[in-house]
Amino acid sequence: MWLRFRAGLRRIAGPGCGARTRACSVPTHGDARLAAAERRVHTSVNAARMSACATAHWIKIAAVPALCAGLASAATRPHYGGILRIELHDAFESADPPQTGPGMADLMRAFNITLWEGGRRAVYTADENAAAGRPFVDSVEIQLARPLRDQSIDLELGKTDIVELGPNEIRRQQSSRKIWQSQPVRVVALVFDRRIADARVREALALAVDRSAILTVLLQRQGEISGALLPQWLSGYAFLFPASSDLARARTLAAGAHPLSLSVSDAGLRAIADRITLNARDAGLTVNIAPQGAQATAADIRLMEARIPTADPARALAALAAAFGLPEPGRAETPDALCAAERNLLDGFRVVPLFHLPDVYGASPRVKGGPGVTPLGEWRFGDLWIESAHP
Repeated sequence: MWLRFRAGLRRIAGPGCGARTRACSVPTHGDARLAAAERRVHTSVNAARMSACATAHWIKIAAVPALCAGLASAATRPHYGGILRIELHDAFESADPPQTGPGMADLMRAFNITLWEGGRRAVYTADENAAAGRPFVDSVEIQLARPLRDQSIDLELGKTDIVELGPNEIRRQQSSRKIWQSQPVRVVALVFDRRIADARVREALALAVDRSAILTVLLQRQGEISGALLPQWLSGYAFLFPASSDLARARTLAAGAHPLSLSVSDAGLRAIADRITLNARDAGLTVNIAPQGAQATAADIRLMEARIPTADPARALAALAAAFGLPEPGRAETPDALCAAERNLLDGFRVVPLFHLPDVYGASPRVKGGPGVTPLGEWRFGDLWIESAHP
């Protein structure tokens, strides 16, 4: 049997809702964010099923006690207040906070920037007039330029709420730790300078890289091996692009090649670059890591990372082509046409995709709601709330 309540009704009377219990509320349309969050809490109670419609709410009679019990807990019920503490490894040493891309720019949907100290910290406060409703937390405090290892330690000690997790930090996390992970949206690739005209040398290095060993040892199996720009989850055809090593053929192609220099765009990729130099040596290629600074920009090869900004495959391919300095791909209306366009981009080994990696975050037990990141790695922290210390 089901009970129907009119839209304005807020309190439920009946078994399980005694005078000593916290008032049980049915979300109304006055606060879209709270209503949405409470509906998620209701669905987590096994006996309760709820469906909100424009003019009425339906609740099964047998579910009322369990529903009230679930809402009575301050630890699980969405509520307002508190500070969400975040740590990031990027310094963002700029005059203004990021305005585009995933991460801090996503906070502008529900928060207003109130303090910006580039390279140090940022503070965002809740926007009372946010389109999706006021965020649950009062503010978000972000500490910048924090090493990944230090972030992980701070999370364990309860000094912060959300941190980035690198491969080594993921390995050290407790099995019960709350982890949020996006789809593989970061593309790691080798990009050859135009002056490296010999396609045989470029192919030789592509065949020399042992992607499997790097993924297993250095990346702790976080991500995917790929020879394609677009990941499998987005295109559906990435498996058609070869990504295996072939040292015998690499040695043949590398015969007589001159030494090459390799620059690294991100310090987090340095361990991968070091392993690539060893793989190259096994194939008869000499590849040296270029020092940071002016010499790095003049390197023969760059180990780079670019993000997939959209779930539209054609637009994502165009964005990656631009990031890696490739020509704009031809228009593709079908998966076959898109696959052909990507093959044309990668023909000649000017760019050699290696891995697709996800964004990974760790969250403290006091953070409720979520996950706080979308499949594209966008932040959705407006839907998170902080566990109350006193029910």
